[in-house]
Amino acid sequence: MRIFVLAFAAGIWLLQQQPVLPDIGRLAGLVAGALLLLFPVRYFEKSALALRRSAGTALLAGAAACLGFAWAGGFAHLRLANELAPDLEGRDIELVGVVAGLPQELERGVRYEFDVEQAPPGVPPHVSLAWYRGRDDAGDEASPLVPVRAGERWRFTVRLKRPHGNLNPQGFDYEAWLFERDIRATGYVRPRSAERLQAGVWRPDYAVEMLREAIRDRYRAVLPEAPYAGILIALAIGDQHSIDAGLWQTFARTGITHLMSISGLHVTMLAALAYALTNWLWRRSARLPLRLPAQHAAALGGLLAAFLYCLLAGFAVPAQRTLYMLGVVALAHLAAREVAASRVLALALLLVLLLDPLAVLAAGFWLSFGAVALLFHIGGGRLGPAHWLVEWARAQWAVTLGMLPALLALFQQFSLVSPLANALAIPLVSLVITPLALLGSLPLLDPLLSLAHLLTAWLMLFIDWLAAMPLAVWQQAAPPPWSVLLALAGGLWLLLPRGVAARWLGLLAFLPLLTMQPPRPVPGSVAMTVLDVGQGLAIHVQTATHDLLFDAGPAYSADADSGTRIIAPYLRAQGVRRLDAMVISHGDKDHEGGAASVIAALPVAVLKSSLPFEHALSALPVAHEPCRDGDAWEWDGVRFEMLHPGEQPLSRKSNDLSCVLRVTAGGRSMLLTSDIEMVSEQALLATHRTELAAAVMTAPHHGSRTSSTPDFIAAVGAHDVVFPVGYRNRFGHPKEEVVERYRQSGARLHRTDVDGAVSVTLGGAGVAFRHEREQRRRYWHSRPTL
Repeated sequence: MRIFVLAFAAGIWLLQQQPVLPDIGRLAGLVAGALLLLFPVRYFEKSALALRRSAGTALLAGAAACLGFAWAGGFAHLRLANELAPDLEGRDIELVGVVAGLPQELERGVRYEFDVEQAPPGVPPHVSLAWYRGRDDAGDEASPLVPVRAGERWRFTVRLKRPHGNLNPQGFDYEAWLFERDIRATGYVRPRSAERLQAGVWRPDYAVEMLREAIRDRYRAVLPEAPYAGILIALAIGDQHSIDAGLWQTFARTGITHLMSISGLHVTMLAALAYALTNWLWRRSARLPLRLPAQHAAALGGLLAAFLYCLLAGFAVPAQRTLYMLGVVALAHLAAREVAASRVLALALLLVLLLDPLAVLAAGFWLSFGAVALLFHIGGGRLGPAHWLVEWARAQWAVTLGMLPALLALFQQFSLVSPLANALAIPLVSLVITPLALLGSLPLLDPLLSLAHLLTAWLMLFIDWLAAMPLAVWQQAAPPPWSVLLALAGGLWLLLPRGVAARWLGLLAFLPLLTMQPPRPVPGSVAMTVLDVGQGLAIHVQTATHDLLFDAGPAYSADADSGTRIIAPYLRAQGVRRLDAMVISHGDKDHEGGAASVIAALPVAVLKSSLPFEHALSALPVAHEPCRDGDAWEWDGVRFEMLHPGEQPLSRKSNDLSCVLRVTAGGRSMLLTSDIEMVSEQALLATHRTELAAAVMTAPHHGSRTSSTPDFIAAVGAHDVVFPVGYRNRFGHPKEEVVERYRQSGARLHRTDVDGAVSVTLGGAGVAFRHEREQRRRYWHSRPTL
């Protein structure tokens, strides 16, 4: 049974790696083939010959993998059928529907999931909407915000677009995240178009969301200025958006992120408390135990409490896993049967995958089931009996060892202080703070919320102290897949029972995981990656031993920018420990918005820019140099030349102060033009006409009408042009007439909104391109309509 479930899960995972979804006919053929494989399994399993039994196991695993692949494929076909019709993108559409989840506050508005009840054909039944104050994404004046609450029915005029996200090497796949949550379109409410039709739609799932919102409102009313109120909200109802972004970084540095949501540990704790309370109350009655034994009633009471808590928490994967495991244990208890822990976990895994095969797309799925499997292994007594303190140390050792390869593969970092942080945080959060937070949600129990917050504040003093340690986190490049598998095998070897010889050899299997570095360009060549940061610019330039960042992308909100979300994780995954230079071409937010976050994340030797002295970046503790025409240097046989700006400003516009950098390797050049406009192009033609020639260039000012004059395009003579633009951006970049101008020049066009991150390699071997969307193509990725 366990082999069947694991193979079934492997088949589901394999389906999610496909660039194109197999058609229904092929999936049906797989099901038929799997059923044929299952027929001889019983015969082989009963055989006395070990070889035949092994063949039966192999047939069972093959059939299960085929069934898992087909099951996930059928599920994916159903979900893909609900896509937004391409001709509806960017048009005003009237929708009637219900706010389906907790509204989340944005810096200048609110975002929420919306169940569509009435709409034109081609609109998905479940979308994500934003309602902005001030101006919407199209630059139009937005209507005043009216409070939007879960379970309300509204009529909106909206503009929708198909799911689209930035795609960068080793980066987060936002489209996969949306696909997993069945959000098949995103959009925003148009000005002065909203009408509330019904205050509350009484359907069970909407009623749960209304209750969750009422609890959140209660917490915020009782703890209006409390810095850690968001943690209590997350522990009670699973609303992780209530926690400040800065706290998540602290949790990641100390390895307690798993505690700051509805984890399996919290669900188990609550179920245990309900079990004990039900058992105690049941035994107080003279009649009830005669109808149903107290142990059976307690098991049902614990399971009911776990189910209600999971509903309140939004049914995340860790909560589901724990609920199904508790359900299996409760049923076994009622049937007076013993069930092995591994079978319980396998049944929970099977139920999760049957209900939602897309759960394998979430990192939490693997971390949750992996951690519990390790704890079951240690708790099974395979390593021999020991004192409780030794048992606790073994559990910490097993989880740390087993999760290390997964954490490095997924996040390229793990916390070295995690054992210390969890030693205090696990019992305090699970056994004290969470129960107090839940009880405090009841009427007249406000003091319990204050007590829970006080304990959380005391805990955070310890957590902040650990996070501030210089060596709190191990960070490294993304390891190759084979080193992850090797380390997992080494971890299993280390955790074998006592008596197995040379278990210590498993440690050697971790060496490639911890020491492998990504390949760098050879001397005389350069690799440049135009990152997909949306409507903005960020380019990583790498030589054999040096790294430069040209611009740092946009700021998305007051507490989120491309530096924290995209650039710093990308650099970490590439093994970049420091930047030898950062160039901030000019002061526009879509070019310097992530600079401060990058500087905070890793050392920067020098910051070259055209920024004025009073700019906020000037106060950062890094050496500053101005961009000046004539500056030049050489790294590892690669020449860098600054061609703009000159000593005298050409105009008062910041775009005309943009730094322009020419990078040359192997006799071939790439011109990084930033946001220069016609005036700057004319100046460059006057002073550097012969030096502008380049094989590759970035389109000036994202393809705006104010740039890319015919004379400038001809002088550069680029064979390839990269447009760094955001998908369906409100500026309409790149403009069609500019795109046509480059087409007429004979250049090949590359766009970050279509191709994802565009990587360019220059050297003696020529010019090579790599598009991230081609390399990581998955069946849920939509080809953008332009």
